[in-house]
Amino acid sequence: MIDVIGTDAGAPHSLPATQQQQLRNAALIAAPKRLLAALDAWEPCGEAQQRIASDNPAVLGDALAALDRNTPAVVLASGDPLWFGIGRYLSERLGAERLRFHPGPSSLQLAFARLGRSWQDADWVSLHGRDPLSLSRTLQQRPEALAVLTDPSRGGVEEVRTILSGSGLEAAYALWLFEALGHADERVQCLEPGQTTPADLHPLHLVVLLAKPAAPPAAMRLPLFGLDDGLFLQHSDRPGLMTKREVRIQLLAELELPAQGVLWDLGAGTGSVGLEALRLRPELKLLAIEKRGGGARLIQANAERLQVKPCAVLEGDALQLLGAMAQCQPTTSVPESVPEAVPAALRRPDRVLIGGGGKQRAALLKAVLQHLNPGGLVLIPLATLEALAELRPILNNAGLQVTLSQHQAWRGQSLGDGTRLAPMNPVLLLKGSAAQRSNTADSGSHQS
Repeated sequence: MIDVIGTDAGAPHSLPATQQQQLRNAALIAAPKRLLAALDAWEPCGEAQQRIASDNPAVLGDALAALDRNTPAVVLASGDPLWFGIGRYLSERLGAERLRFHPGPSSLQLAFARLGRSWQDADWVSLHGRDPLSLSRTLQQRPEALAVLTDPSRGGVEEVRTILSGSGLEAAYALWLFEALGHADERVQCLEPGQTTPADLHPLHLVVLLAKPAAPPAAMRLPLFGLDDGLFLQHSDRPGLMTKREVRIQLLAELELPAQGVLWDLGAGTGSVGLEALRLRPELKLLAIEKRGGGARLIQANAERLQVKPCAVLEGDALQLLGAMAQCQPTTSVPESVPEAVPAALRRPDRVLIGGGGKQRAALLKAVLQHLNPGGLVLIPLATLEALAELRPILNNAGLQVTLSQHQAWRGQSLGDGTRLAPMNPVLLLKGSAAQRSNTADSGSHQS
């Protein structure tokens, strides 16, 4: 039987007495080179015992495979051998029936122990020989705690910091750096954005990202528009479900925002597009409608963070609200069956962004067109060609000038000692403008 024992930095002295006895009884001990000297200091190697370095898995596998099945052997490994350790390789090479595992504290356990924080809710990502895009995707889910096993050969913590910054989430997370956990030269520190990475960075290090409590960005030096995604509060159960910065910038341009007027943001999500529009055009009147439970409260919270004031934020089905509004005269109230009502001053929009609608998107677009002011504009971001085929004829038949564009953005991601471009989801922008009506009902079909 081969015993695979997980250790900490104090091994073999720190091992339990039973495991120390297993070491003494073993005919062969395999351990990382850094532990061989500690083994000799603990107990010199006798003639009946062989000790080899385990740093090369292939050489280790050959040595263990050549052993008689009745020969006792021990492999010393770091932490938990079955968590990104030598355990999986040995199981595949020798078969699990020849192995007996004794896990020690993993690096994640040690890191969270240093923080004094429970880690049952933590996510983790390994960058060892893996596509760094996995970290970007995980960050878009906005986990509360994320441990990152860094790859020193690709920059280690610097790779994590680059990806965090490229995702627009540098302000959303505290970055904790753990070096040489369990060793005499262990170091734990929180790196602030802009703080230089230690010049003497230990190659054995990992990173833990902890979500920061939402703080108002009023005191921060924000750009005129194109805010980082991490500045917006999001639904805790649907993190990452928001219009990303690159698309948001394009939407703001395509809306051709007037200095004054009414803007509808239907399916507003976090409210990011409409609220940024108010930062650009403070005198606009914004109506934001979001169907998701808690959506109105979230949008209002984001408005307070950005110090803008939408005229109305409603939570409910946009089609139902517009339908109830259509039954009323501009000066009358909406029926009591509708829990929230569109204020009379907001019932004739100059700009409309339709970000939701789902299966009812065609009906929602038709309802919007009934209320659009002369010279108004409606903009619809789409993810599928089927949605385009469904909605474009409606704009054409309404006599609007129709334009279509497709936008694709890439974000830089670390790759070895360089940078690669990771694609984001493409988006189709369908736009109908009443400013210049087309001559015939279907003349917009040739626009692109």
